[in-house]
Amino acid sequence: MSDSNRLPQLAGGLLLTDGGLETTLVFHDGIELPAFAAFDLLKRPGGRERLRDYFALYIDIARRHGTGIVLESVTWRANPDWGAQLGYSEEALAEANRDSIRLLREVRAEFASEVTPVVISGCIGPRGDGYVADTTMTPAEAAAYHRPQIAAFRQAGADMAGALTMTNVPEAVGIVHAAREAGLPVAVSFTVETDGRLPSGQSLRAAIEEVDRRTADGPAYYMINCAHPTHFESTMDEGASWTDRIRGLRANASCMSHEELDASEVLDDGNPVELGAQYREIRKKLRRLAVVGGCCGTDHRHVEAIAKACLLPAGA
Repeated sequence: MSDSNRLPQLAGGLLLTDGGLETTLVFHDGIELPAFAAFDLLKRPGGRERLRDYFALYIDIARRHGTGIVLESVTWRANPDWGAQLGYSEEALAEANRDSIRLLREVRAEFASEVTPVVISGCIGPRGDGYVADTTMTPAEAAAYHRPQIAAFRQAGADMAGALTMTNVPEAVGIVHAAREAGLPVAVSFTVETDGRLPSGQSLRAAIEEVDRRTADGPAYYMINCAHPTHFESTMDEGASWTDRIRGLRANASCMSHEELDASEVLDDGNPVELGAQYREIRKKLRRLAVVGGCCGTDHRHVEAIAKACLLPAGA
């Protein structure tokens, strides 16, 4: 896949993605993740095998439901600032990013089929905290900052990049520019607070429209992640052009705010069946929703429930 026109999620139908990787590893597996950095597992004994099993579980869900799946690499924290906190050199960080894509290519070679195509997405996280718009960059600065990670994804054979938990427009714009330079399609996924606005205070509509304006409709599509459906459903304009740009949703299991989640020492995994029903309802407003999965607090149970609910025949 060399361009966005070859991404199956743009061709109609529904694809799944995984759940909350980091919360699964920390709260279910009891694995320590300093800085919430799952990519560090690639170099730990048994870590690569655990990640492989994690992705294989979600591919099995997609296979049983007859859908494709988008697999995000484990690199949400694999950028220079967070990598430096963990003692990674520039080259070691680049190799971790490449290796994360190689892992997904190995998984795809083993499990993909015509019925279950596997799209490999290099995951880009925010430079700063994913819950707070605390790191302000110009688009040019953001492009320069994220360019090495995007280049590593391209070198290793990713199909696309996914900029997840974006808190502000300038960083998103810079990532789109850097991805375009690398020839890699990119999806931009904003996070929102309980009022449906980005941590920067901007409305979701204004953010999407501004990124499109400043990049000539650069993103392949947009997503929402790390927020509960109740936080943003009322802001969706059914049938609006900006709403139709949203093709992906990775919601939190919990309806708590980011601040509450950050302070919580226990996992709020919500109600998987209820979350699935909420996805089914929001699809009525997000007419082009094509990629569904989970974020913080979700696991295979939630994604299974989401798949079942979203694939039910109309009127069922």
